[in-house]
Amino acid sequence: MSEPAPPAEPEAAPEPGAAPEPGASRPGSTRTGPGRLLVAVYGLFALSASARAGVQIVTKFGHAPVAYLLSAFAAVVYILATVALANGGPLARRIAVLSCSVEFVGVLAVGTWSLADPATFPDATVWSGFGSGYGFVPLVLPVFGLLWLRRWFRRARTSRTVVPSAGDAGETADRNSDPHADRFRSAGPVRDAE
Repeated sequence: MSEPAPPAEPEAAPEPGAAPEPGASRPGSTRTGPGRLLVAVYGLFALSASARAGVQIVTKFGHAPVAYLLSAFAAVVYILATVALANGGPLARRIAVLSCSVEFVGVLAVGTWSLADPATFPDATVWSGFGSGYGFVPLVLPVFGLLWLRRWFRRARTSRTVVPSAGDAGETADRNSDPHADRFRSAGPVRDAE
């Protein structure tokens, strides 16, 4: 016969000042909701831009070298954005802001250049024509990325908690226990009726 398993120990609640577990998702992080979708779309673009640039550079680089090198650059930017958005740490968020900004400027610059000088772009890049070959997603994706990061930065800034000092803790407790304490304090000393 086998022995019964010992009872499972209850999980201890995390301490208020303790760092969250590495696998735990923070509210507003890219591991949940719209952030997860953003990472998925960036990952898809990283994969497609890398594959496109790789095939173009290996098979017909001499035909349109500028376009193919710009596609490779776009691939690197998408990979960097994907990794940074998926990581979600403070440094990664800064890298994500930088990569989304470079992407947006790149889409605008290459889009304008490809329309102004079509001879330089005999084959399209990810960003040529402002991303028209990809349904203009390359034009709007960095805008959504930057908006998401802005929201994330604001949430992170407002979610920081301030630990009250020992003197403040007692005062806060008194105010919370008596909802009329402030009213009576401001009324001045209480006098006995004569």
